[in-house]
Amino acid sequence: MENKTYLGKKELWMFALGAGGQGMIYAMMSSYISDYYVNVLQLPLIFVLLLMLLARVWDAINDPLMGIIVDRRTTKRGKMKPYILFAGIPIAVLTVLMYLSPDLPKKQLMIYTAIVYVAWGMIYTMADVPFWSLPNVLTPDAAERGSVISLGRTINGVGSAIPEVLFFAAGFILPGILGVSDGIAYNKTKYLVIAVATVLIGTVLYINSYFNVKERVIIPDKKPVKGEPSRLSRIFKCKPLMLVILMGILSSGRYMVQAAAVHVARYAFYIGPELTADMSAQTRLEYIDASVSAVKTIFQVCAIVGMFGAMLFMPKLMQKFDYKKIVITTCLLGFAASMFTTVIGWFTANLYICIPFILISCIPLGVLNVISYAMIGDCLDYMELMTGYRDNALGSACQGFVNKLGNAFATCGIVLMYMFIGIKPENMLSSDFIMAATDLTRTQNFAMFSLVSIVPGVSLLLCSIPMFFYKISGKEKADMLEKLQAKREEEGILIEK
Repeated sequence: MENKTYLGKKELWMFALGAGGQGMIYAMMSSYISDYYVNVLQLPLIFVLLLMLLARVWDAINDPLMGIIVDRRTTKRGKMKPYILFAGIPIAVLTVLMYLSPDLPKKQLMIYTAIVYVAWGMIYTMADVPFWSLPNVLTPDAAERGSVISLGRTINGVGSAIPEVLFFAAGFILPGILGVSDGIAYNKTKYLVIAVATVLIGTVLYINSYFNVKERVIIPDKKPVKGEPSRLSRIFKCKPLMLVILMGILSSGRYMVQAAAVHVARYAFYIGPELTADMSAQTRLEYIDASVSAVKTIFQVCAIVGMFGAMLFMPKLMQKFDYKKIVITTCLLGFAASMFTTVIGWFTANLYICIPFILISCIPLGVLNVISYAMIGDCLDYMELMTGYRDNALGSACQGFVNKLGNAFATCGIVLMYMFIGIKPENMLSSDFIMAATDLTRTQNFAMFSLVSIVPGVSLLLCSIPMFFYKISGKEKADMLEKLQAKREEEGILIEK
């Protein structure tokens, strides 16, 4: 089969930088919003639980619907690109509004929060589904598509780390500027500053990709024919795609590593000077805030080295090994590392000893972040060969569905843990007494820690199971791609240069 390069380096990097900008904005929501709602705004736990569950499930349903809308029509500007341009600014505005902290009574604040959160999710879907469908139309070559996805997901991961860097820096810089006599007011300002900085950089990078990428694989729009399977029906009948989706759902626990890290930093570990009873509330908060920033940073460094390190090696791994073998091997490795982390955390309660195993357990997170999109691209090739249809946006929307469903499960799991072990957020940042991880019982500390140890590990073990039944690999994949190329040539499918 012909192996031709279609993208230049500039176009490849402009797409990747756009992915980095998107990663910044999404991380600002996914990594911090639960902490912000629970510990800073101190909204009722049951309200946060229901909001996160219902809104994120609704978002997950919206992804396939958005995929159907995108696949139906090709505009003069392209099929995917226009959504990048028109959704970027609304997402930026809603992200800032999410962390604005209006001075409202509790009930009105809950209404405001719900409206902004739901609106954010719906508009984000408009930007996310078309953007991650782009690799399928930038190039018809499966190997090059894999490279585009790999670099894009890697830079997306780097972008998601930038809010973490800002969070770490803010923990040491802002107390001297703002003062911390009031823990709630300080944290409201802290989160708003981080959100504004994230949005300014992320939006520019994301929208810039619109002007520097080109859609080349132009599949003619087809009107529905009576009696033919619907778009959703084609998706559900594509067994390989269903296995990839199942893998993603079973791996939902992996989102805990990032979503729950700030909660673990607050309530599982304390790093810093001894906290004494005669210490002032301001000094106590300064020490605790510095500890939270330090512990959160340790988890982030582990993620960077493990997850992003894996992403950097993915292009070469994807060229040499079958996708399914990569998934199975790395997920089993991550499960083993998570179990070691759990045992060490229980018997020693020492975060530093856990670091090497946390790092290893983050490797499959990077692998899954990249390879799931590449596998969906292969599944779309299979669907096009079998049915004559290629529902790029709807197929990619399946990954968005999985991501948002997993994020919903992770966030709800965090809130449920608060309720289960009896942590009351209203006591944690009280202006009268600031509580630290050392004020909780060891059982409570370990229960919070389990969110980033036991839960991700079991999830990685489960997600490897569907891959044993996945068949698009090796010679079968090569044969499929050759047949697809011949089919496109026969039907006169246009591939632009």
